[in-house]
Amino acid sequence: MTIYRAVELQHALLAELERRELFELDLSKVSEIDSAGVQLLLFARQVARAKNKELRLCGHSPAVLEVFELLNLACYFGAPLPIPPSSGDAP
Repeated sequence: MTIYRAVELQHALLAELERRELFELDLSKVSEIDSAGVQLLLFARQVARAKNKELRLCGHSPAVLEVFELLNLACYFGAPLPIPPSSGDAP
């Protein structure tokens, strides 16, 4: 989710928000996210609210978790972020 794909992703997100009352956006495959990607998520949330629809973010990748933690955005999107799995050998 970088500036290089922002326009393409914006069109796709807006199309899905038009089609659905509840849109769950799976972020598990996001390997990169920059300020354009964050702005896109903020914009999608704003559009969903304006249309009385619900946007849920799920499956936060490590890249998304890092940026959301840095920018303190977890609460803005309505739910605490999942705790990423530890790298230890826990059962």
